[in-house]
Amino acid sequence: MSGYRRVLAVPGMAPLLGVSLLARTAITADVTALTLYVVLSLELGYVAAGAVAAALTTGVALGGPLLGRLIDSRGLRTALLATLLTQAAFWLCVPLLRYEFLLVASVVAGLLMVPVQAVSRQAIAAMTRAELRRAGFALESVQGELSYIVGPAVVIMGATVVSPEVVAWGVGATILAGGSGIALLDPPMRADDEADAAPAERLPHRRWLTGPMIAALTMALGTTALLGGVDLAIIATLREAGQVSWAAVVIVVFGVSSVVGGLSYGALTRPLPTWFLLGALGLVTIPVGLADHWPWLCVAVVASGLLTAPTLATVADAVSRLAPPGVRGEATGLQSSAQSAGFALGAPLVGVVIDLWAPAGGFAAAGLVGLAAALFGRLLSRNSPARSLGVVEQRREDQDHDPRPGRVHR
Repeated sequence: MSGYRRVLAVPGMAPLLGVSLLARTAITADVTALTLYVVLSLELGYVAAGAVAAALTTGVALGGPLLGRLIDSRGLRTALLATLLTQAAFWLCVPLLRYEFLLVASVVAGLLMVPVQAVSRQAIAAMTRAELRRAGFALESVQGELSYIVGPAVVIMGATVVSPEVVAWGVGATILAGGSGIALLDPPMRADDEADAAPAERLPHRRWLTGPMIAALTMALGTTALLGGVDLAIIATLREAGQVSWAAVVIVVFGVSSVVGGLSYGALTRPLPTWFLLGALGLVTIPVGLADHWPWLCVAVVASGLLTAPTLATVADAVSRLAPPGVRGEATGLQSSAQSAGFALGAPLVGVVIDLWAPAGGFAAAGLVGLAAALFGRLLSRNSPARSLGVVEQRREDQDHDPRPGRVHR
């Protein structure tokens, strides 16, 4: 665990992870908050609630690269100011909007969502050397799992105890608090040597959006498509068994297993390829549907959980290494978009399989999606000719092999 201590000892890293966890927990729960508001306060159906959730998710997927490019060109605080003002206006007005206006506003709110994940990943890449980067991204992945465990549960409890309107305001206030904390910390998006070596003009996409990067983004999409499908398959399996009330317990076990797996992976001395981890995740997910009662399902999801955070961490590490410093914001934005698209596609795809076959088929379908993404990523990376990313990337390679301890200071 010495790697984690060294990562947290980097000046500014512990506060950054703390405030980003606060913001990510609220952002993770935003769809749940909007769903409960539409169903309970507006008294509309789940189709209407799903449309609002889809509008917000679509906006997030489209806005990731745009915000990343804004960070690259105008700086972090400019992007945060634009997103924080948008989020303040949206969440303050949620209880005042008619449904059709809420639908449109959700797209805009998604487009200008505070880019917490992308900022955290860029900061980790900028603030740590290669020997600590894997531990840093493991902590970032664990952070994501904790937000999924805590955020929706708190929102559901708040909506039942207080009201959906108050919960919506609370989610917005928490996003603002976390985003404002990041703005105050103003973490570096590039290391000093990268800032000096960055090209004056923006690199064209053909220079960096090559086979290896497309492979990494595909595996990011495949990972979250698998995870979104697993969540739905868990609920379907337990509903068929008449045990749907235990779904939350199974999901918590899955999340805790992912936290354990992420922390264990970050402590390893040597990394594993993304395609290998994603392929293994797909393989262990396929037979989970053989468990048809909640205690056995808790046991069956542990293996998938152990591989989830490590897979997400390796994707983030791969994107940060492949992206030249001058476009790293856009690249991490594309990664966030790919992951959002994966969640949006995974559940409907697995839902079709469940409707046509059985809940067990949902796990098999989710696992096969992960396997297909891993295979595609492996083949694309292997068959792509090596292409230079310029002098800056070469310097990063030289630094990655530098045996001296320490980090690049801001």
